[in-house]
Amino acid sequence: MPPSPGRAGVPRLLVVGGAGQLGWDLARLCGPEATPLRRGDLDVRDAGAVRAVVAAWAGRQPPGSPLVIVNAAAWTDVDAAEAAEVAATAVNVTGAANLAAATVATGATLIHISTDYVFAGDEARPYDVTDRPSPASAYGRTKLAGEEAVRSLTPHHYVVRTSWVYGATGRNFVKTIARLERERETLRVVDDQRGSPTWSRDLAAGLVALASSDAPYGVYHLAGAGDTTWWGLARAVFEELGADPARVLPCATSELSRSAPRPAYSVLSDRAWRDAGLLPLPHWRDALAGAFAVDGEALRP
Repeated sequence: MPPSPGRAGVPRLLVVGGAGQLGWDLARLCGPEATPLRRGDLDVRDAGAVRAVVAAWAGRQPPGSPLVIVNAAAWTDVDAAEAAEVAATAVNVTGAANLAAATVATGATLIHISTDYVFAGDEARPYDVTDRPSPASAYGRTKLAGEEAVRSLTPHHYVVRTSWVYGATGRNFVKTIARLERERETLRVVDDQRGSPTWSRDLAAGLVALASSDAPYGVYHLAGAGDTTWWGLARAVFEELGADPARVLPCATSELSRSAPRPAYSVLSDRAWRDAGLLPLPHWRDALAGAFAVDGEALRP
């Protein structure tokens, strides 16, 4: 990994995908130092628009401020991507390439958010950044191609892979389970997919620390510590709601009808993150309790 230049001062963040879970938490955490852009503010598929918006934002920042662009915009509908890979590619690959090119023109650093789905999920140990990706789904293929576009277009990049993200905004597994707890007596949730749930607020805090650090440019993994299955996470959500977790019943992935294959094991090793002197995220179970303490009303749709 090439070294990053020392970044003196408070980084100014342009958050692309600012209406999503991560973008919302970055804006909440950084306040005036962050400029969130929603989909209506910028179509990442439009290279000319990306160049113009990024250049205008950079021109408004105080002289000498470290400039960091966070690409949290993505096609994330895993099943829909199977039938619409071209459309997913336009966002996850072309959009990433457009932002990477714009960072070069402004001298900014790009933090590009990627996913555990770039791995096949057939290992039995946490995936390291040195492990070879082998995505099994269209979504995973487009996210990996987006990573490659970023790496080829700008040396000043951080590719940060994360997993199982949930937060106060948008649709996510935790909010869905909280809703279904009210609607159903029992739930069947898969117990043969294992990963690391990640609270978007913790992820945002980690990215701000990265943006302010001298960590070498390159690929990093950042997710909640520890691991569980979707069934285990659903039971934990029930516990936070004061409901009986025994109402959550385990099932196999094969019992569900899904267009896209899921990794059976996609736990990410944060070794490179820790080696760069950055603090790991809290354990996923502690983070879930914190999420309900801070955003409980939003998590109970």
